[in-house]
Amino acid sequence: MHRYCSDVIIHIDEELRDDDIYAIERGLGAIPGVYSACVNDRARHLLLVDYDPEDVHAADLLRKVRQHGVGAELIGL
Repeated sequence: MHRYCSDVIIHIDEELRDDDIYAIERGLGAIPGVYSACVNDRARHLLLVDYDPEDVHAADLLRKVRQHGVGAELIGL
C-alpha cells in the first residue's frame, strides 16, 4: 500500500442540508485510499478530499458525490 497524499476540491452545485453533507462526507470517507473528506462550514459548497492517488482517482471521488443526486465538479488544488 502506498502512502501518497493528494488533495482535491469538489464544488457542489446545490445547497444541501447538514445530514446530506454528512452522508457525502461519510460515503467518501469509506472509500479505500481516502484519508478525509470535509466541507467547510463557511463555504458549504466546497468539499475538500485528502486521498492517496495510488488507491483512488479524483474522477471516482466525483462520481461518488454525484451518486448522491447532486451536481458537482472537480476544481483541483
